[in-house]
Amino acid sequence: MIGATEGWLLTDAEATRAAGAALGRLVPAGLVLLAEGDLGAGKTTFAQGLARGLGVPPEHYVNSPTFAILQTHPGRVPFHHIDLYRLGDPDEIWALGLDDVLEGDGVSFVEWPERWPELAEGPHLRVHLADGPGGGRRLEITAQGAVAEGVRQAFIAAHGS
Repeated sequence: MIGATEGWLLTDAEATRAAGAALGRLVPAGLVLLAEGDLGAGKTTFAQGLARGLGVPPEHYVNSPTFAILQTHPGRVPFHHIDLYRLGDPDEIWALGLDDVLEGDGVSFVEWPERWPELAEGPHLRVHLADGPGGGRRLEITAQGAVAEGVRQAFIAAHGS
């Protein structure tokens, strides 16, 4: 992971997982992370690292829950990996009970959060992944709310900015 003035350059998939793991060691129960990026940007790879940092056992392989929409993994706190890519109607969110998942004591990582605009209104960390130079990824993390900002600042203190 190479620090940069406007985020971090992640040179490969393992660096993306390592960044996720580093963040996972910092996030408290109840935090929501909104994952943004195009298809193939590395959101699920980042989630794999996040799970590692949250203490999810290796036998609980984290993959994209595109068809399942929600996968919950055990760790030091439950890790909820939510993928909203296939949802076309916001009412499906309520029908699936996803709002109840966010109110629990786990950490929620939501891919394609723009399909649930209300998420951006509450406290959260926003994880944005985009293509970077040389086939790597660029990671940017922003925060809304005091707890999320504290996590972001701790990540910056440990990894530069």
